[in-house]
Amino acid sequence: MPNYQGVWSLSTQMQNASAWPTVDATIAVFGGGDETSGAAVNTIDTVSFASAANATDFGDLTVARGGAQAALSSSTRGVWGGGNGSSRSNVIDYVTIASAGNATDFGDLATANSSLTSLSNNTRGVFCGGYDGSSDVNTLQYITIASTGNTSDFGDATRVFNYGGACASPTRGVYSTGGGDTYEYITISSTGNGTSFGNVASGKSGGAAASNATRGIFGGGSSGDLEYITIASTGNGTDFGDLSVARNNFGATASLITAMFSGGNSNGNVIDTVAIATTGNASDFGDLTVVRSYARALSDNHGGVQ
Repeated sequence: MPNYQGVWSLSTQMQNASAWPTVDATIAVFGGGDETSGAAVNTIDTVSFASAANATDFGDLTVARGGAQAALSSSTRGVWGGGNGSSRSNVIDYVTIASAGNATDFGDLATANSSLTSLSNNTRGVFCGGYDGSSDVNTLQYITIASTGNTSDFGDATRVFNYGGACASPTRGVYSTGGGDTYEYITISSTGNGTSFGNVASGKSGGAAASNATRGIFGGGSSGDLEYITIASTGNGTDFGDLSVARNNFGATASLITAMFSGGNSNGNVIDTVAIATTGNASDFGDLTVVRSYARALSDNHGGVQ
């Protein structure tokens, strides 16, 4: 650690700030999922990005939910919606990320829905696509995270889809559609239909995504590969590296500097991470408290709130 002494000018303070170590204080929270038996769980567990470790218990969701429920968050509140436990669910519930405890009812989705994805900035969360029990849908619906209540209509994706991944900057949300082979984007603060963004480099059905405010990383599906996009522009995905284990139907979230991937089929308790600003393969971080797929993840400092 540097040992600067004396009186600093403001310019000197700025020049030397990067020499001090950065502690990644972001909290990740994982909710729900399906055990290997297929039973949905209400488990919520958590880790700190600051140091590699196994997850610890946080509390319980209001209902057991798996079947690709969706998760989103602001800097203070984490929200889960949809999925299917004993029946397909329209339930939305929330926790206060800084304090462990059980979830509280938030409101309802417009329709009972599973296999959906979600994104958010610090104000608004958007649930995208999914399966309503009879067919895939192209519905986009939103909530105001700081309040409670049912979703409102946002617009439509250009195609029906399920099992996509999604991420966001404070202004723009990007989600993968159509079996994970294309990207679309929306402006989160407005309402309207999705707009074409680019193509997925390799199929990401059953995958997940995470981002800082600049770069989004989409991973998994039937393979263990990762690819990235630049959120502010449009374009196709570019190869990033590989997950530490191949998996699908998992969770993803991020801090300012790190993307984290959790659980999933075949490797259902593994947590691994990558540095968002670089490219390369993921490293093992630790394990979830319960082996499960569809353990959707959120954090208090992802790309949408930065």
